[in-house]
Parts: sequence; structure tokens; C-alpha cells
Amino acid sequence: MQLQDAFSIPKIFIGLDIHKKSWTVSIQTDLFFHKTYSMPSNAEDLYQYVERTFPNHAVDLVYEAGCCGFSAARYFLNLGWNVLVVNPSDVKTGDKERYQKTDALDSKNLSNQLKSGVLKGIFIPTEEHEQFMTLARHRTQVTKKLRQTKSHIKSMLLFHGIKIPEEFDNSNWTIAFIAWLEEIKFSTSCGDLALQGKIRMFKFIKSEYLEIANQMRAYCRKNNKKDYNLLKSIPGIGGYLASVILAECGDLRRFNNEGQFSSFIGLVPGIYNSGGSEKCLGITPRSRSQLRSYLVEAAWIAIRKDTEMQNYYRKHQGKNVKSVIIKVAHKMARRILSVIKTETPYQINRNLVPIIQ
Repeated sequence: MQLQDAFSIPKIFIGLDIHKKSWTVSIQTDLFFHKTYSMPSNAEDLYQYVERTFPNHAVDLVYEAGCCGFSAARYFLNLGWNVLVVNPSDVKTGDKERYQKTDALDSKNLSNQLKSGVLKGIFIPTEEHEQFMTLARHRTQVTKKLRQTKSHIKSMLLFHGIKIPEEFDNSNWTIAFIAWLEEIKFSTSCGDLALQGKIRMFKFIKSEYLEIANQMRAYCRKNNKKDYNLLKSIPGIGGYLASVILAECGDLRRFNNEGQFSSFIGLVPGIYNSGGSEKCLGITPRSRSQLRSYLVEAAWIAIRKDTEMQNYYRKHQGKNVKSVIIKVAHKMARRILSVIKTETPYQINRNLVPIIQ
């Protein structure tokens, strides 16, 4: 009887094409197509329309992930609607859509595929997690600005024929190097003003760069202390990287297995298999690119600190170095998920067989 009631509940399927100022909405029921229309980008207006037009209907809604984030998804989830946010690359389109693409067609296509049950949604973060992730990505942007500012200062010195002393000519900018920069004098005040302005900008960005990392570590120690300390037990993972992992991934326990976690980061190969022939396309472009980059850097540190990782690296020596370090990073990803799932700190060289003399 309960199963019969579940199937008797009328349903509507809503496809949204979301933009900053307007939404294009396509609505259909389980029996017929209703209509496609445009509306202001206001979730409350859509809710009121559905309540007036389709009372007592179960609602399924889908939209593509993009610049507008997940706030709309969380709003509709709180109403009890079934909500999917999909990767735009995962939405099937035909050849016709290459030449005829409109917001109305896109929203209708989403509604049709939602009704067919062929769409697979991505993870919808909580508001707190999303804001922590925003802070981590702001730190990445600041890091790029810091590199640009360093490059601008060195380019200016090169352009004006000022040679940097050999002991300072490297990527590590010490206090002594900054003091040397501040003592440089140009033949006119314009050159002095330009250089001093760049130095002030460098100091400000550097302080922001350090402060954000401290804030992220402090946030994790307060709100994710257990997982934060578990991640730090792995060789190659320090406080900042542990906080980036938690910011990008949220609760790692949501991953069912190591394959899912590695695929989420982007540490799996692309494969093309057809007609009995198989070709590796290199590492997948679908990734959390910044997190993947950090794990590759951490893999080099792990090789130096962990004998087991050293042995694993040596076992693949002779192959492409870039491919081998990706394998090491993939092994680190398995360790990351393991320590979180088992809630057991990592023990260095635990699996090594002792040598009996």
C-alpha cells in the first residue's frame, strides 16, 4: 500500500539555466510538459510559483554548477525539494546544440534529462564548508599575486641594468635581500618612487600570504582538530596542506573508496579503449587542480622522509619521472583516506619487513 502511494504522488521536474540577473526555467510534470519562461534570479519567486501552480507535488530540480555557487541549491533543499547540481561537462548534448544554443533550450534539456534519470549530481557543500573553501582559494590567488610582484621587481631591476648580488639571486627572498632593495637609489626620484611602491606592495601581499595560512590552520585546530591532526601524521603533509585538504574535500568520510577520492582529486589516468586497443591519455584534466598540485609537491617531501615511499619510488625508477611522482601522490591519497576512515594516525615505516642480521 505504501509503495502504491509513493508512485501516486504527482511530480514535477524543473531545469534551471542560472545567470547573474535572470533564470530560465523549464517545468514538466510526470505526464506533460508545462512551459519554459524567464524570471529574475530570485529563489523565493520560483518557490511561490511552484506552490501556486503545482500544490502537493514532489519537486525535482537541477542546474549546472557555475559562478552562482550552491546557495540556490541549499535554499531548495531546505524546502524539501530533491536538488541536483551537475557538472556542465556531464550534461549530454547532441550535434544540433552546437549550432542552436539558447538558455531556453539548455533548461529544457536539463529538465528532460532529469526526468529520464540520467543525470548524476556533484557534492553540494554546506555554507560553512563553502566559505572555508573560498578562504583557501583566496590564499591561492594571493600566492599568484606574490609571485607576480616578485617578478615585477626583478624585471624592473633587469630593465634598468641593476644586477642582483649572487647571494640574493634566488627564489628565497630574505630580510637581507629586502633591505638591499630598499637601499637602491635611482638617478631620479621617479625610479625611487616606482621601486619603493613595488616593495610596499610586496610586503603587504607577503603579510596577507602568511596571515591567511595561519588563519586556516587556526580554523582547523578549532573546528576539525581530529581530522587535522590525523592528516598531519602523514609524512609530507604539514599544517597548511592539511587545512587545504579539509577545505577542498570537506568530510573525507563521504568517499566510499580510494578510487572515488583519487578521481575527485584528479590522480587517475585518462583511458581510451576501443576495438581491443587501449591508449592512456595521461592524467585526467578533471581535477581539483590546486590540491593535486600540492599533493605532487608533498610527494617529493614524503620520499625524503619515509623509507617505504623511497622504496616505492625506487621500484619505478627508469620510468618517466613525472609519471612516477604521480604514482607516489596517488599512494599518498590512499594514505589520506585511510587515516581518516580508520581514525588512526599514520605510522612511518610500519609495513617494512625488518632486516635480520
